[in-house]
Amino acid sequence: MLEFDEYRLNLARKEEPLAQLNQSMNIPGLETQIEEKEKLTLDPDFYNDTKESQKILKEINLLKSKVAKYNSVYSTWEDLTSLCELGDEMEDLSVLDELASGIEAFEKALEDLRLETLLSGPYDRNNALMTIHAGAGGTEAHDWAEMLLRMYEHWAERKGFTVKLLDCLDGEEAGVKSATLSIEGENAYGYAKAENGVHRLVRISPFDSASRRHTSFASCEVIPEIDEDLNVEINPDDLRVDTYRSSGAGGQHVNKTESAIRITHIPTGIVVSCQNERSQIQNRETAMKMLKSKLVEIAEREHYEKISDIKGVQKDNAWGSQIRSYVFCPYTMVKDHRTNFEVGNIDAVMDGEIDGFINEYLKAANLGTL
Repeated sequence: MLEFDEYRLNLARKEEPLAQLNQSMNIPGLETQIEEKEKLTLDPDFYNDTKESQKILKEINLLKSKVAKYNSVYSTWEDLTSLCELGDEMEDLSVLDELASGIEAFEKALEDLRLETLLSGPYDRNNALMTIHAGAGGTEAHDWAEMLLRMYEHWAERKGFTVKLLDCLDGEEAGVKSATLSIEGENAYGYAKAENGVHRLVRISPFDSASRRHTSFASCEVIPEIDEDLNVEINPDDLRVDTYRSSGAGGQHVNKTESAIRITHIPTGIVVSCQNERSQIQNRETAMKMLKSKLVEIAEREHYEKISDIKGVQKDNAWGSQIRSYVFCPYTMVKDHRTNFEVGNIDAVMDGEIDGFINEYLKAANLGTL
């Protein structure tokens, strides 16, 4: 029937991309790795070394997750193809709506899996540490930094990541001067790294009694959280540790004890802080993890003496340095200046719908067109 021809042709065109994806992901190779690693778990002494056994089990789960994602997409394609053929044979037009919605969901899943294959960096699969700093613009910039903080929290939740606020320094009148988020989940850093840079806001300021249009800035710094088993030597004499009282939400414990920790690495000038945890010991452990992550990235780039190297391509937190503009007035639009990708629904973007910007960044990075 003619009603099914378009769907049949559309599904037939997806067979080659699926085969290419199978090859690029090396599904047979992943299945072989799973089989070899699972044989190791059968050794009676496997669990004697808890650290090593947990590492292998984590690797197995990661490999299985990749294979399962591909198999799920491929099975969906097979099911839709069978449904199309059956509907055509039975002349059953009632399945057309199911085909249309099914193919739409399948194409999105296929595209998401394609993008995931672009995350091939050494730390892309790691958790991410994201720090937002208010830039030029005073109170307006502090409010903008807080808006970005909420946007990234919503985005992380939409992606199924676990997000936790590690540290926050409030602005004098409104918003935040700086805040650090932990984003935990598979490929969290691989996706979040696309947000590294300066973000520009244009709007009628609610803090201006004359209702004038203001431009303000905030920067986003993203680094991967380094695995705890990676050996990073830090000389205790190179550290200055300060304690202070936590601020913000947190119940009766907040502001009663100096549980918050700020650690300064004197040779590089790196400063990390954490106030989210309940005890000073926990805050110190988290802050040290953040410090190690930053130091490892410096070492990776062989520029240990340059703190700016841990931030990728970072520029001044002001005009002319932005990677993306968010315009609320005189029109509404969000535009990424690296890829020229833009969205008119600014409310959706501020509610965390930023995957379009991230996906275009990953594609451009893979093609070398940034």
